[in-house]
Amino acid sequence: MDQEYSDAVLEVFVKLYEEGLIYQGNYIINWCPRCQTALSDEEAPHRELKGNLYYLKYPFKDDPDNFVVVATTRPETMLGDTAVAVNPKDKRYKKFIGKTLLLPLVSREIKVIADNMVDVKFGTGAVKVTPAHDPNDYLLGRKHKLEFVNVMYPDARMNENAGDYSGLDRFEAREVILKDLKERNLLDKTEDHQLSVGHCYRCHTIIEPYLSKQWFVKMKPLSKPALDVVRKGKIKFYPERWRKVYLNWMENIQDWCISRQIWWGHRLPVYYCRSCQLSHACRQAGAVSCQQKQKAES
Repeated sequence: MDQEYSDAVLEVFVKLYEEGLIYQGNYIINWCPRCQTALSDEEAPHRELKGNLYYLKYPFKDDPDNFVVVATTRPETMLGDTAVAVNPKDKRYKKFIGKTLLLPLVSREIKVIADNMVDVKFGTGAVKVTPAHDPNDYLLGRKHKLEFVNVMYPDARMNENAGDYSGLDRFEAREVILKDLKERNLLDKTEDHQLSVGHCYRCHTIIEPYLSKQWFVKMKPLSKPALDVVRKGKIKFYPERWRKVYLNWMENIQDWCISRQIWWGHRLPVYYCRSCQLSHACRQAGAVSCQQKQKAES
């Protein structure tokens, strides 16, 4: 937090912002419910845990006695489901694509959609789609123009969109939801399942994939020069096998979430105009002027 470091952080942020490499957007991020902050992937290391795979019955709207069974490790997020997805090449489900299901416990109508992202070998080959609480589901939601339903408060308690489960902690809600599903004969079975789960590097709380408005750095343009020097042989790896690991990492790199909601840290040099509501990054607060006023004067 020394002044020299603060000045350097400010300069780099504004420079990247001016180059169009820093932006604000709504995406799935790693969220720590205890620290109440966004985390980068590096700050949410994964640990292997013993968990469960729950098989849930989703009844057809026009034939409630028949179901599509989906497998999930997080049944509490089902309250935010807005579709069930199957692979278009999966012959088991071709006749169901486009059909309407009733979301258990909520009775919200959701469609069966088809997408090649679905792994036919996972569970039953049919998966619940919760765009506001899973990174892959987020991509499906954007692609298929699904509704995004956030069912949790920032502290991981279920919110008003969770209906009767509002106010419950996410893990408490899981147990109550499973109990209610079982009573309604909508829990098909439960299996042991090994999980790789992200944890907060600060407090070790299990992170929540969470739809949130944060600041990001575009990584593809920044990673290109780093890829080029390795591909051209200007930088070599010893042993050689790490070259493949490095290329795979850099070729698949995702945009970096740089927002944090913790108190200690550098403030983002972003200022907001109360008149036009636009934001702008600059080195000095007084450098921002109203865009509407500028437009009117011109």
